[in-house]
Amino acid sequence: MNKKGITAEDLYQLKSVTDPQLSPDGSLIAYVQTSIDEKTDKYLSNLFVYSLLSRNTVQWTFGNFRHSSPRWSPDGQSLAFLSNRTGKNQIYLMSTYGGEAKQLTDFPYGATSPIWSPDSALLLTGCGLKPSESLESAHEKENKDERSEGLIYHSIKYKADGKGYLNQVFQQLVIVNVRTKEFQLLTEGNRDYHPSGWSPDGSKVVYHTDEAEDSDYRYISDVFILEISTKEKENITNSRGVFYGAKWSPDGHYLIMTGHEAEYRGATLAKIWIYNTEDKSLSCLTAGWDVEVGDAAIGDFQIGSTDPGLLWTKDSAGFYFLISDHGNTGVYYGTIGGAMYPSILDSQHVYGLSINPETHHAAVAISLPEQPGDLFTYNLSTGEKEQITFVNEQLLKDRFLSKAEPIVFQSADGLDIHGWIMKPVNFQNGQKYPLVLEIHGGPHAMYANSYFHEFQSLVTEGYTVLFANPRGSHGYGQEFVNAVRGDYGGMDYEDLMAAVDYALSTYDFIDPERLGVTGGSYGGFMTNWIVGHTDRFKAAVTQRCISNWLSFYGVSDIGYYFTEWEVGGNILDDPEKLWHHSPLKYAKNVTTPLLLLHGEKDFRCPIEQSEQFYVALKRQKKEAVLVSFPDQTHEVSRSGAPKMKLQHVQQIRDWFKKYL
Repeated sequence: MNKKGITAEDLYQLKSVTDPQLSPDGSLIAYVQTSIDEKTDKYLSNLFVYSLLSRNTVQWTFGNFRHSSPRWSPDGQSLAFLSNRTGKNQIYLMSTYGGEAKQLTDFPYGATSPIWSPDSALLLTGCGLKPSESLESAHEKENKDERSEGLIYHSIKYKADGKGYLNQVFQQLVIVNVRTKEFQLLTEGNRDYHPSGWSPDGSKVVYHTDEAEDSDYRYISDVFILEISTKEKENITNSRGVFYGAKWSPDGHYLIMTGHEAEYRGATLAKIWIYNTEDKSLSCLTAGWDVEVGDAAIGDFQIGSTDPGLLWTKDSAGFYFLISDHGNTGVYYGTIGGAMYPSILDSQHVYGLSINPETHHAAVAISLPEQPGDLFTYNLSTGEKEQITFVNEQLLKDRFLSKAEPIVFQSADGLDIHGWIMKPVNFQNGQKYPLVLEIHGGPHAMYANSYFHEFQSLVTEGYTVLFANPRGSHGYGQEFVNAVRGDYGGMDYEDLMAAVDYALSTYDFIDPERLGVTGGSYGGFMTNWIVGHTDRFKAAVTQRCISNWLSFYGVSDIGYYFTEWEVGGNILDDPEKLWHHSPLKYAKNVTTPLLLLHGEKDFRCPIEQSEQFYVALKRQKKEAVLVSFPDQTHEVSRSGAPKMKLQHVQQIRDWFKKYL
């Protein structure tokens, strides 16, 4: 009997659970559950609370809105969260004992995630303002159509993917009194400030920014301590690199943070640093540890998942955090002395974590290739765990999801490369199946043991899916992640061809005459590169791609530094280097039918990158189709509008169906 797999259209039935948050006494877990309203074509996110005492789950928010970032007050009496029910994200407050949510902020450009003061009386957050505005004057201009006037830019950072052309609005720090709703603006000016925590006595806050005069031309993030009463500030990282997420130890003696000194530019591994507040010294706790701190896994399903950062234990002796390693994310415990111990290290994707600082119990969000994601309670000391959500149980009970079989193979130079094979649903021995090679973006990201809706949709249609982490990927050490820089289309290309060669030589059910390839962002660059350098693939789909580094340099929101860091050239001094690594240069060699998918408001890899490649192919009367997605950004296949996200998967499925 044929089994039913996951279809592209099942996207509308699947739910995701993210951002678990343990209450201070460890008895409740608040989390975000996101689903899709097919009628309105919108994501709906509501807050749910699970009681570890009664083992019941209660929905706390309702309506056709997005509720996110639930944060318990330290006294356990309240839950602060963000809601877009008024159009922009504002902070709301609910009592732990029930009742209606009360709106705390009404900022003209919205608020960012709330951070509680130790005494539960105040919230630290971020709000957008123009340099000349106050919160009061900004409200007066709120309804004015500023697009009716020309926008003047002096900064090289004048646009951003997901935001469009910037309107000279910068994120400032603000403190909100939860009882009176009064606010205190802590910063001002023409730069963004990002809050991260309070001192244990509530007299100081910590944040990160770059306050240098020439910040427009730097890629620095400094951590500052700000005295609230005097607004005196102290830069504790002194422009030595990129630092963020600082958290005070409960005893006030230390700040821990994530960061690096950009030794390998954007390919530098994130490390853990500790600042001693008494002798004002900063040192790296993981300098000799060849591991990426944080969640580098890439996916297309978990909506609104957040990296928890570094989580102190109550005794101020250690902390928990996520790491990315060999296609998995796990949980480690670190000490202020620099020792690092694994707490959760299984073949899975941990994409959410909250701890009880006293008992070392945790709420953990976990996904597998055959499991979209659920929440678990975890004893981090013993490893004992229990699943507490089953949000897709009804849908999945009569669905067959393909597992991902790990593989390791050697590239052309003998380097070991790690990947996975997913067999088609209803696989039968003796039959031949087409294969689709998937290539992730970044390139400094990582495929992981995590659910991928696109992959499951393809195996349901009878395709074998092959995905791997070529050099340039996170999870395999500093040398590995840095190896792609300056060599785009070189050994990274060889790694992927070796993956295909390995699959064909190892699995006799793969039809070598029916090979497809697809990928997004850097994966789109590589798809374009592949079809310009080999004709072994019978069909290809390039998603939000790069085709011409020369134009990318000036039109991408990150192009001017990304090309210099990653490709190794710029349009002023070395245009030949950029052109040499541009797939457009090799468009005359393309014989593979190519589908190009792109969001019209993609500012990271602008749609002109697809348009150039498309026109070059069509001018030669080659088989190419361009599909643009209105109002969609670089995130179209991940958090794009549900209808567009569905069509994106359907286009890939149907293109391979036509040619494979």
